[in-house]
Amino acid sequence: MKIRKYSRQRESLKHCLSIRCDHPTADALYASIREEFPNISLGTVYRNLNLLVELGEIQKLSFGDGADRFDARVSPHYHFVCRCCHQVSDLPMGHLAEIDHLAQRYYDGKVESHATTFYGVCGDCTRKGAAPACKKQ
Repeated sequence: MKIRKYSRQRESLKHCLSIRCDHPTADALYASIREEFPNISLGTVYRNLNLLVELGEIQKLSFGDGADRFDARVSPHYHFVCRCCHQVSDLPMGHLAEIDHLAQRYYDGKVESHATTFYGVCGDCTRKGAAPACKKQ
């Protein structure tokens, strides 16, 4: 693997992501990091995010809404996506490794892991009564 030189911008981007729990888009991270690096380009943010994903230091999440989101938590865990406000949250439940073993029974190959995302209406949208107006995904 090619050794990458240290980048203050990359480290700042990684730190910014690590203190957030909202699974931000590249655009949201760009807006945040511009406070520290006003001349940084959106292209630099995308390149560094993709490099961090490639290095396994962050995750890229795609939920079918067109905007990739990023997560500093790389250990196996589950997400919940609100179909009303599109908020992405970590579910505070343990990783269910037994799903891999169950799936293995139905697949002639080696099941190594799984990714599961739950969809529905978050508590805030439910309390606001927004659920009937939301489009189903």
